[in-house]
Amino acid sequence: MRHGGQLLVECLLALGATKSFGVPGESYLAVLDALHDTKGRLDFVLCRNEGGAAFMASAFGKLTGTPGIAFVTRGPGATNASIGVHTARQDSSPMLLFVGQVGTDMRGREAFQEVDYRAVFGTLAKWAVEIDDVARLPEIVGRAWSTAVSGRPGPVVIALPEDMLTTRTDAAPLKGPPRLFEPAPSPEAVDAARALLAGAERPLILLGGTNWSDAGRAAFQAFAEGSDIPAVAAFRYQDRFDNHSPVYAGEAGVGMPPHVRRLMASADVILAVNVRFGEMTTDGYTLLDVPEPRQALIHVHPSDAEIGKIYVPALGIHAGPNAFAAAMAPVAGNWSGWRAEARAGYEKSFEAPAQPGPVDMVAVTAWLRQHLPEDAILTNGAGNFTVWPNKFVRYGPKARLLAPQSGAMGYGLPAAIAAKVAHPRRTVVCFAGDGDFQMTASELGTAMQAGAQPIVLILNNGLYGTIRAHQERQYPERVSGTTLENPDFPALARAYGFHGERVEATADFAAAFGRALASPTGAVLDLAISPEALTPRQTLTEMRAAALAARGGDA
Repeated sequence: MRHGGQLLVECLLALGATKSFGVPGESYLAVLDALHDTKGRLDFVLCRNEGGAAFMASAFGKLTGTPGIAFVTRGPGATNASIGVHTARQDSSPMLLFVGQVGTDMRGREAFQEVDYRAVFGTLAKWAVEIDDVARLPEIVGRAWSTAVSGRPGPVVIALPEDMLTTRTDAAPLKGPPRLFEPAPSPEAVDAARALLAGAERPLILLGGTNWSDAGRAAFQAFAEGSDIPAVAAFRYQDRFDNHSPVYAGEAGVGMPPHVRRLMASADVILAVNVRFGEMTTDGYTLLDVPEPRQALIHVHPSDAEIGKIYVPALGIHAGPNAFAAAMAPVAGNWSGWRAEARAGYEKSFEAPAQPGPVDMVAVTAWLRQHLPEDAILTNGAGNFTVWPNKFVRYGPKARLLAPQSGAMGYGLPAAIAAKVAHPRRTVVCFAGDGDFQMTASELGTAMQAGAQPIVLILNNGLYGTIRAHQERQYPERVSGTTLENPDFPALARAYGFHGERVEATADFAAAFGRALASPTGAVLDLAISPEALTPRQTLTEMRAAALAARGGDA
């Protein structure tokens, strides 16, 4: 006999879980009790806020391909964690969120902190469920795990009524993880895709998503290079294709480079693999006509629900990315000029003028491109500053990028902590804006306690920069609610046991980063960035002047 909390933890161990993140709550004390005996096998990383814990679980799932696990308490704990669930959903990251719940004898009375989790998370998660029989706990957890990782991966929310965790049962835990094979394309589908590509004049590959294996990525790159077809990554998935490859042409995302926009608009056949067609990747659904694109679209996805969801494809193939890559042989065609033009546009996109102000991020990212380890993991939250890790860093086959498709501020630091938990010996660098960083700055305490301390680069310009940019473009000279007064970030970092220092000049960055790398307790580098340097190619003053000129012309 064991109580429900023990049964749950034993099931997770059997499924292969090794890490979990959370904030304690009285609603799931029985789970915490069971986790007392699993240190070194299934560790509980103690977080400072449920939002941070959920971000960590989402990032862990995205990085490892196995469900990131978070435990939070009912009511406020669950609603705090909802930001991570939303992020995992938009990122297609496998995740399990376990939420303490009021006892079944109090359900439906609006008891203390009671929430209907099926209703709250029903459209946010891939599946939301509540345990109502302790004996069914292995069944529900097994289904949740399989649901999180199969098809289009995503988050599952499991509500745990307190009495379900304390009730004793003789139900046996799961015996092991499921072996799930992704769907493979039929020979007819492969032949049809190859034929459509062979008849193209300007073919383009668009790729993204999770669940790529190393072998699948290598096979897909070999196909793209053997076919000499340019490849573009979907929003914030540029780490899924070797950026040094001669066919790689850039990222279709926020701040889409003009050459990428031209590629997608001019292509006559687009092979989209493992991609959900989000707003950012399609430039607001304008680069492909809805519902029937003028480009012949081959849409390959492991979830049949994604095929035809927005765009009617010329060819829809229900297949996982790795199985599809393994099945595709190179296609012969005369596209060398088209591919070379695409690659030249990508190379040219790194050219930008020197940035105004003390620290020039053009120079900083150029230095990082030369000196970061090849297996570095970079993370970021949301803001104009993300252009630097997203557009000015090259990701080789061993590097990773953890960045939220949901555009959630505060994601970068928790994601970096999760990356250090998963890979303690790898270099992990978080890019954060000063506003972005303060969304989850308290998770520095989590990093300190867990011994998972990354390097954090705070691009400090004293602004909510993205909103200021929109403000100056739409309401020039009417600044409202976008200027920040910040704390002493290096002092805050030192209070949490990190190395902390202020970088006041571009020339000082390399030495400061060297000290950050040498620090055994991570580092926070506070970079002095000018408010003028909001975008790589247009200053704040130029934005304002253009908006005022446009208003004068309208008048």
